[in-house]
Amino acid sequence: MADDKRNVIVDIKGVSKHFGTGDARVDALRDVDLKVHAGEVIALLGPSGSGKTTLLNVIGCILEPNQGQVQLDGEMVYDNRWLRSDLRKLRLDKIGFVFQFHNLLPFLDAKDNIALVLQLAKKSKAEAQARAIELLDYLEVGHRKDAMPAQLSGGEAQRVAIARALANSPRIILADEPTAALDSKRAGIVMDLLRKLAAEQDACIIAVTHDEKIYDRFDRLFHLRDGQLDHDQIN
Repeated sequence: MADDKRNVIVDIKGVSKHFGTGDARVDALRDVDLKVHAGEVIALLGPSGSGKTTLLNVIGCILEPNQGQVQLDGEMVYDNRWLRSDLRKLRLDKIGFVFQFHNLLPFLDAKDNIALVLQLAKKSKAEAQARAIELLDYLEVGHRKDAMPAQLSGGEAQRVAIARALANSPRIILADEPTAALDSKRAGIVMDLLRKLAAEQDACIIAVTHDEKIYDRFDRLFHLRDGQLDHDQIN
């Protein structure tokens, strides 16, 4: 489904990452190349320890690779060294994160969990809350805007977490096991929402998953084995 005529949002070339030295060295990523286009929803598959989360953290500018290039939304951000000193702002501007567990702040209601991200990006409280309510309505949980995280169902909490990830309209959404804590029905709903978001916001979504029941929701499946992408097994 990938089409080179579309915008390339994530472009990874020759990325390697190792931990430790000598006999204790572990090569988590080995010469990885990956291109993801606007509107695409892709999965990173593989056994535990294969490098999936490491690759997600490199793309998210959380983990520094040892070599290679990372280009995000048309900007080269890493070329054998970080080219940006303000990685926190880069993440705020370009990247949204969704995790297996929603990680909502328990002392803030749904709308304030989202508004907090916008206020960190220097939006006024009024602007932040208006945007938060708009996103909750878009994800069909606007009626739960005043609910505390402990009062939300698993599916509702994950939608609020997705709304938080979308707060600053990122072009890149990174999801680490986003449906593992959900039953089949709710997992399908969350993936359908992510597909809708990718299409409507011209964004790309990269998800680490072991959840076979959602494989058909992805445009492409990438298999990681021993830190290498197996291009022969891309759907």
